[in-house]
Parts: sequence; C-alpha cells; structure tokens
Amino acid sequence: MSDRESPVEAFKRSTAATVRAMARRPEVQVGFSSEPSGVAGARVRVPVPARDLNPQDVAMLRGTADAVSLRLRHHDSAVHAQRTPLSDAARAAFDAMEQARYEALGSRHMAGVAANLEAALEERYRRQGFDQVQERGQVPLPEVLRLIARELLTGAPPPPTAAQAVELWRPWIEEKLGADMHGLAKWTDDQDAYARAVRRLLTDLDMEVGQEPEQPEQEEEERQAEENEEEPSDGQSRGTDESEQEARASSAPEMQQDEAGEGTDEGGSDGEGDTGEGEGAEEPAGPSQPWRPDQSRRNDADPNAYKPFTTQFDEVVDAADLCDPDELARLRHMLDQQLQHLQGVISKLANRLQRRLMAKQQRSWEFDIEEGILDAARLARIVVNPVLPLSFKREQETNFRDTVVSLLIDNSGSMRGRPISIAAMSADILARTLERCAVKVEVLGFTTRAWKGGQAREQWISAGKPANPGRLNDLRHIVYKAADAPWRRSRKNLGLMLREGILKENIDGEALQWAYNRLMARPEQRRILMVISDGAPVDDSTLSVNAGNYLERHLRQVIEQIETRSPVELVAIGIGHDVTRYYRRAVTIVDAEQLGGTMMNKLAELFDEDERRGRGVRRWR
Repeated sequence: MSDRESPVEAFKRSTAATVRAMARRPEVQVGFSSEPSGVAGARVRVPVPARDLNPQDVAMLRGTADAVSLRLRHHDSAVHAQRTPLSDAARAAFDAMEQARYEALGSRHMAGVAANLEAALEERYRRQGFDQVQERGQVPLPEVLRLIARELLTGAPPPPTAAQAVELWRPWIEEKLGADMHGLAKWTDDQDAYARAVRRLLTDLDMEVGQEPEQPEQEEEERQAEENEEEPSDGQSRGTDESEQEARASSAPEMQQDEAGEGTDEGGSDGEGDTGEGEGAEEPAGPSQPWRPDQSRRNDADPNAYKPFTTQFDEVVDAADLCDPDELARLRHMLDQQLQHLQGVISKLANRLQRRLMAKQQRSWEFDIEEGILDAARLARIVVNPVLPLSFKREQETNFRDTVVSLLIDNSGSMRGRPISIAAMSADILARTLERCAVKVEVLGFTTRAWKGGQAREQWISAGKPANPGRLNDLRHIVYKAADAPWRRSRKNLGLMLREGILKENIDGEALQWAYNRLMARPEQRRILMVISDGAPVDDSTLSVNAGNYLERHLRQVIEQIETRSPVELVAIGIGHDVTRYYRRAVTIVDAEQLGGTMMNKLAELFDEDERRGRGVRRWR
C-alpha cells in the first residue's frame, strides 16, 4: 500500500484482484456500489466497504465478492436459461439451488472462501430476521432449499441464525423428496445434469416447472419407446393404431398452440372439438381455409378467472383498532428505539428529498386584482394619487401541491424482523417529509387474518369442497395512516407492524386493487402508488386447490390495468425479490437497509420526471 492510499482503497484494490483471480477472468471490471451485488457480462458489482472496515462488514463483503467470483467461474448462463422453470416460485427455488452448487465448488477447495460465504449468509439471515421465526410459513422455501442443498454438497450445516428456519421445513421436504435430494452431490461438477435433477425435485414438490427441453437423442429414444410400448390388443387392428397415430400427429400443432396459451379453450371440455360432431362443432379447415377457434363458448365464464370464494370475512381496519392504546404506545417506543441508529442516514435522505421538492414549489403572484391580499409595494402609488383604486394580489395555486402518495407495504410473515422494521421507519420518515412539502401521504398494509385459510376455507369445506373455489383466505387490509390524517395523530399506528402475529400471508393482487381504488377516490390530480414487497403472492390455502400461478396471474392483470389504463403512477420496491418481472417501474434491493434511501430516490425520480414532461399533471385538467 502506498503512503497516500487509504485502507479502504487498498481493500477495494485487493478485493477486485481476488475476484479476477478466483474467476480466472482478468478482463473483469469490479465496481463498488450501494446497489445490490450482481454480474452483468464482464462487469461485477459488489457492496461499498465501510470506512472503519469493521470485521463483520468485511467478512460479509468478502463473502459477496467470492460468490460473484464463483458464479463467473462455474456458472453457464445459457445452460441455466435453458433449464429455468416457468413459474416464479419454481424459478426462485431453481436459482437458489444453482447458487448453492457453484458456491459449493469453491467451498470444497478453499477453506477461506467457505468461511467468507458462511459469514455472508449468517449476516444476511440475521438482517432478515430468520433467527426469530416461529412458523414454517415465515421462511421462504427457496432459501431453505438452498441451505439444504448446501449442506448436502459441502457437509456444512446451516448458519446458526437460519438453523431453526431450516428445521421447520425439513420434515416436510424429506416427506416429499425422501432420499432423492441426496443424489445431487454427484452432479455438482455438471451444471446441466444438476439442473435436470433439480427440476425433478421441484416437480416432486408440486411446483410448476414446465416441459423440459430434450436432446435429439432423447427424443428419438422416446419416440421409439412409444412405438414399441404396446402391441395391439384383441379386437383391435394395426390399421386402427395407425389411424390413431395419424390423428394424433395431425392434432399436434393445435395441441402445442393450446399448451403455449392457457392449455384448453375457456369453458370447453376435453375432446369436444375434435370429433366434428355435435352442436357447435366446426368444419375442419381445408388447405385454403384458415383455422378459426370455436366461437360457440366464447361467452362462457372462465373457470380459472380470479375470484374470492367469499368476501364475508374480509376486513379493512384501522391500525388503532387491532390492539389497545397501551400496547400501541409500547410498539411505537420499540420503533423509535430502532430508529435512533438510522435516524441520521434516513433523515439526510429525507432532507435532500424535501429540498428537491420545495425547489419545485416556486411561488407566483397575480397582481392588480380587485380583491385578495393588499399589495404593500403599491401603496406609494395610491398615496401619490388617491384617485387610483387599491391594488391587491393573490398567490397562484401550485399544481405540485395537488399530489397524494400511497405506500402499500407487504405485511406477510416473510417480512418479519429487519425488513418490516425498516419499512415502518422509512414510511414514518417519508410521511413526515412529504407532509412538510404539502403532499398528502397514506400508509397501508396488507396481510390475511389467518394462516392457511380462515373462515372462508371452513365455509368451503362445509359446502362440500366445490371445484375452482378461488381465494380461500380472509383478507386483512390495514390503514396505518389515512391521507387526510396528520402524521402526529397516526405516528403510533406504524408501530403495529412490529406486533407478533400480525404478519401472515400475502395476496398482492386484491391489495393492489384496494389501494388503487382508494387513490382513485381522492380529489388530487396526481396520484402515486408505491408498493413495498419481498416476494410473490403466497397463500397456501388458495394455491392448494387452484392453479399454481393463480395469485400471480391475477397480480399481473391488476398491474397491467393500473399501468396502462389509469392515471395512477405505480412504482414498486422489491426486498430480495425481483419485482421487475411484474412492474414496469420497479427496483430490487438485496438488503433491507437500502429501503429508506431507495424510497426517497424513487420518489425524487418521479417528481423529476414530471418536471421534464413540463409538469405533466396539468394535462389531466
């Protein structure tokens, strides 16, 4: 280290050199940023080291750098993309288990790398509150699968902060998979074989992985096996088998079209359109005739369309009604204690946001009018010539002030611990900041009243368990702060997020629709909806009796409606979850500590974007 080089710069230089050496990629460029770590081509992004280089942060940064190095060295993106499952839940588990594979390759041969990765995992799960979980639903399944795969591939037990979380899931996983998962270790060096084995495991866990791409040799072997599988039975001729094969081959293109779309026609039953007989059947298209879909059932209700089984037990409740005032005051005191060490950082960001917003509120006056505020600057003119009428002025309305911001916070069990605390603190400071800028703010939360179904599920069971029941849980939508309520009256309510038992499951689509409807009922001309979530919608009771993507598909439909057919400006922040797959304007953060700054920055970007459009709120007048 040179005399003029600081310890932090020396640490950055050695870390960058280590990344290139471990990855065996001398051309790799290493950048240090507050953004989440990642790899993009030959560019690597890792966290900025702390100025004091304390051992805890250094170990976590080294673990993060080692992880991206091993990804560059042992991970093939093309193979990964080819084998990636279809559904979001399966994709998240697939990505997590692949990360366990390439990190295990480094841990086996380098003890220092294993220690760094262990420290990074320990710190990550501590910040996510894994050491405080009490129920299985509070822990994301992909993280548990990653830790179990890591244990099988390296022999290392889960980090202490995540040990309890893994044990909550282990009996269920072993019941589903048995000893099948133990075979992963033999495929550690072969990414493609490992990926195919993981897909089979995810299928056994009832996840939707889709059809696996096959090699030409496999396709030929399976084709021959199908041809030789069965001999014609008595009473059947070989000609019949051949005609069935021809019919199957002729219908294959249409079947592929169905599989690429929704799978079957809406309202139609299997096989009705193939016989050419019966009411509503169409004539087969000839060589010169285009194929047309069956129009006879186009007005039938879609059995897979989203619906709640019953809304009788749903509730929209004020936070103050969910616990007594003394407990609410105690929870608020807990929040204030956690806010102390982040007060400086988030307050600086809030002040910066306030300065940017106040700079846009340029005051302007209308002069020489017949009523309003007396214009003292023109009194001399009246003294000189008393015949002149009195001159008044009036401050012109600032369009910028006519804005409302709604914060919709995921109150699911996976947010327990550090994420929900940071979300509550950030919402608290953001509400104060925007209120000083004359911008209305409301803070909302969404969860369910029970785990794995409540009274709605009991009613469904009493009704005989009819098919396609729809949503089978009772919604709980919480109003922490109404838009018209001042912050000082609602500040205690935000402490409710820290209450044990309040965080359960998340049904994002209906929550987003609820927050949107509240905004549309507001008189403000500009409406901004910010969603903070850490995962895809999950409700075990609903997903156990509906399609695997039932909640996710509805969420996408609601987002598409808001983003393309409404004046509401929608922005999302994902905590450890890639929300860019759902929302057009979104950002993903890895660490909950980044939430406060990200919220401030995204709002500032929205107002800057509005200024570049020439104050676009005026176009709605």
